Amino acid sequence: MDEQRLIGMIREGDEAAFAQIVRIYKDKIVNYLCQLTGDYQTAVELSQETFLRVYFKAGKYRPIAPLSSWIYAIASNLAKTDHKRRRRASVVSLDDLPPAMEARTPSGEALDSGLLGNLRRALDSLSPRYRIPIVLKDMEGYSQEEISAIIKRPVGTVKARISRGRNLLKKQLERAAGKGFVFSNREICDGRF
Repeated sequence: MDEQRLIGMIREGDEAAFAQIVRIYKDKIVNYLCQLTGDYQTAVELSQETFLRVYFKAGKYRPIAPLSSWIYAIASNLAKTDHKRRRRASVVSLDDLPPAMEARTPSGEALDSGLLGNLRRALDSLSPRYRIPIVLKDMEGYSQEEISAIIKRPVGTVKARISRGRNLLKKQLERAAGKGFVFSNREICDGRF
């Protein structure tokens, strides 16, 4: 069914239409938020809040951009707010966290957990202004124009933030990996790290 029609039905209080929107976007939004927050439980909580806002603010949606852009914009704003709130809270050492599941490459080989940890910490160290466009572009596959609609910034700003964010990631990973071990932006973004 057409998403514009579904959002119209949600405006009228149709819970089945809302359930269909949730089915379409739930996994994508949880994955996106997990990439932004680095925490699955937080991602699930923020995605629930995202869909509550979709339901209760359906009347404010304007079909000038795809519905997905509006939903991702809501999720992005919630992630930014959560990041600010958590930054003010006490800091927990990474050593206190439980060990993560073993990551694997698409071919099934185990991914170096030190490298994965370095990448996660490098991504987490970026401010949301850089992390959000990078995650949307390189992990979620959105075009720069779509990201522009999601974060409500000009395409030129999106391009600059992606470029700057990738350079910051590269520097963080170089520092973490030691001198002489360099990742290219292409390797980082294609997941070939």
